Amino acid sequence: MLDFIYAFFATIGFAVLFNIPRKQILYAGYAGGLGWLMHQLLQSVGVSIFFSSFIGALVVGILAETFAKTRKMPATVFVVPGIIPLVPGYGLYFAMLSIIENNYDEALRVGFETLMVAVVIASAIIISTTFGKLLKPKTYLFKRMNK
Repeated sequence: MLDFIYAFFATIGFAVLFNIPRKQILYAGYAGGLGWLMHQLLQSVGVSIFFSSFIGALVVGILAETFAKTRKMPATVFVVPGIIPLVPGYGLYFAMLSIIENNYDEALRVGFETLMVAVVIASAIIISTTFGKLLKPKTYLFKRMNK
């Protein structure tokens, strides 16, 4: 539960930093907190960093698309701050530290893993955005039929 709370407040901090509308800040925090919680739960049962990052980012993306429709805002308002807890800054830091310490094998290993986690996160956001776009035409058609 603490993981959710920390990620929730970290997301809210970045939402304020990115100047998203005040009424949307809690929703962005909720998306970021749940995405991180899912990531941590999967990590605790032994799932790989790649799959847990993918599922965490997918949760953030699906929630962002859902909030975008219900709150009538762009999905990026919820995705950008919500994805911050999942960004692999820790890996990037250690890759750079390994370069400074002339440990190039470790830098390559950690840097490649970090890059792959970033690619997995981006893929999950693309999939959730595509899923959100697939729902819009049906909604539009349904509205046109009712007029």
